[in-house]
Amino acid sequence: MEKNEIVGYEPLVDDLKHLIHEKQYHVVKMINSETINLYWEIGEEIYRQQQENGWGKSIVQVLSKELQKEFPGAKGYSAANLWRMRNFYLTYCGSEKLAPLVREISWSNNVVIMEKCKDDLQREFYIQMTKRYGWTKRVLTNFVEAQTYEKYLLNQTNFDMTLPAERRVQAKLAVKDEYTFDFAELSPEYSEHELEMQLVNNIRAFLIEMGGDFTFIGNQYHMFHFHRVISGTVYPTASDNPFSFASRSAFSRSYLRRI
Repeated sequence: MEKNEIVGYEPLVDDLKHLIHEKQYHVVKMINSETINLYWEIGEEIYRQQQENGWGKSIVQVLSKELQKEFPGAKGYSAANLWRMRNFYLTYCGSEKLAPLVREISWSNNVVIMEKCKDDLQREFYIQMTKRYGWTKRVLTNFVEAQTYEKYLLNQTNFDMTLPAERRVQAKLAVKDEYTFDFAELSPEYSEHELEMQLVNNIRAFLIEMGGDFTFIGNQYHMFHFHRVISGTVYPTASDNPFSFASRSAFSRSYLRRI
């Protein structure tokens, strides 16, 4: 053994990796929370000014034009997104329970939940699940469209809504999107393979907790034709949309929802 050879350093490497992941998660959560706070305040101010001045929806066109002059290239200040901020404020301003929770997931996920869910109980379910399993906008959208909340009510599955420490790194997916980095003027870098593996692990864990109606087959499956109904199966695929989801009710209507 060489005199200067270093041995036994592996625990230190593991500790440093853990520390880096924890700090990354903390920073991303903080940026996301401030982004949601900003959008909340913008929505509140737009609504307040509408009430005071009698302005209609066209005010967001004017605001968008002026804001994009000041912040060129920023996607968050489109007329459509400014109107979503107004609706976002109105949706949650009366809910003491949900108002803090919406700060814990990304804007893109918040928009999906706000626009696709019917009531606060449904919204809370998808906010909690998104935070817990790190769902991206695409995955969340397809779980909503597949009526996962309704299946949860039927199965009476006992979910633990807290976030386990070992999933905190994966949970970064729930707060990372283009709007978060747009607000902070940062450029997010994603590892495609890492993203895929995190999503696979999260969906596997979610399906296990959902109970016996779903089965995880594996990832990187190319699916072309379906000649036989297989009840409650999830097929991840390597297409540009990396997951395919099929539930009993979906198959009974003879179509396949994709995740």
